[in-house]
Amino acid sequence: MSKQFSDLGIESPILKSLTELKIVTPTEIQQKTIPLLLQNKTDLVGLAKTGTGKTAAFGLPLLQLIDTDANHVQAIILVPTRELGHQIFKNLEDFAKYLPEVSIAATCGGIPIKPQIERLSQPTHIVVATPGRLIDLIQRKAINLKETNFLILDEADEMVSILKESLDEIVAELPKEHRTFLFSATLPGAVKQLVQNYLNKNVVQVSANMETVGNQGIDHEYIVVDPIEKLDVLMHFLNSREGERGIIFCKTKAAVNKLAKNLAINRFSSGALHGSLSQGIRDRIMEQFREGHINILVATDLAARGIDVKEISYVVNYHLPDAYEAYVHRSGRTARAGAKGLSLTVLQPEEEKEIADFEKELGIKFTQFKKPSTSSIEDNNTLLWAKQIFKTKPNHEVDTELKTKIKTVFHHLTKDELIEKLLANYILQNKNEPVEKPVKRQKMKQK
Repeated sequence: MSKQFSDLGIESPILKSLTELKIVTPTEIQQKTIPLLLQNKTDLVGLAKTGTGKTAAFGLPLLQLIDTDANHVQAIILVPTRELGHQIFKNLEDFAKYLPEVSIAATCGGIPIKPQIERLSQPTHIVVATPGRLIDLIQRKAINLKETNFLILDEADEMVSILKESLDEIVAELPKEHRTFLFSATLPGAVKQLVQNYLNKNVVQVSANMETVGNQGIDHEYIVVDPIEKLDVLMHFLNSREGERGIIFCKTKAAVNKLAKNLAINRFSSGALHGSLSQGIRDRIMEQFREGHINILVATDLAARGIDVKEISYVVNYHLPDAYEAYVHRSGRTARAGAKGLSLTVLQPEEEKEIADFEKELGIKFTQFKKPSTSSIEDNNTLLWAKQIFKTKPNHEVDTELKTKIKTVFHHLTKDELIEKLLANYILQNKNEPVEKPVKRQKMKQK
């Protein structure tokens, strides 16, 4: 019989909120971590893939360990991005619905600091923060960590470079006797170094199996294409998943912008997300994505952290990631909370040999995604052309007399006849194009 949260030591107020959130069965990382954090007095490293419930693994026991009779900051949760910070803050608020005396604050970068300073002037028990903003608050003496008992480093592998620069300054503000919980999807050498430098020598390491609730539902597939056909193949795939939500990952901000523009031209419901956008724009795009107003998010790796949307049915790696860890985080955006999902990697012929390395390193198996035929891609492009016409807004500034003359040209045609003629004209135009013309167009799109 599988364990329940009550078996792990979680108390009734939190159990009540979990029931309302329809969180019933603990994941493996939660089963292994929660009792240790509630009972043990040492530091802990929790290793589990993205989407396996790490926030609840540290968040639930943390809420229970807070001394609500004391009003000082008792726990700091460090995260790599504001998006992830916002997500963790919301999760903790939901978990603590029936613990009104526990006070939680989010103090992440990218938004004005003054309201955060004002918030911290009130009693606060748990602070979710990005490292840079926390240091800014420390330097302004807006936050006091002298009595803080817990330091949680979440998604540590995503903020190693930031932590190397800032952790000394943060730890210097903490009391000597504090507990550190480090959570990560992967454990590269740089994170191991952080563990050696900042965690107790008797640190306990907990690892959840690769085949976890959040990851066993992912189908890892790849497709090999020539650069010239890459965009057309992607649009063929997206058209086949119309109405579903997905994320397309690109390596650079420029690539994100270019692909998002191409998708917009072809009337796909999409938005771009990368670090150079203002926080207000990023928040608006994320809200549109969460609410289902846009179906496709084109993003860089770091910008997409903290996207915890259950209905993401696919992830596309439009560019092969440079690091194995990046692939883990990308693919982990889908198949969340036990759902099924697809992680599709688009490769150029010379990259296909790298799949074996990803399989060996990550312990997963890729299957080859069937490439659409030339005629199927042509049909898809024709369909996209039709959608462009359908979604084009009427131009009311066209001269009325000209409109009347054009209507006269078409007035004797039925709707079916007009469609037949438009389609024939489109096909004729594309067949009569010089071979070089579409090649140049496609190459331009791939820059």
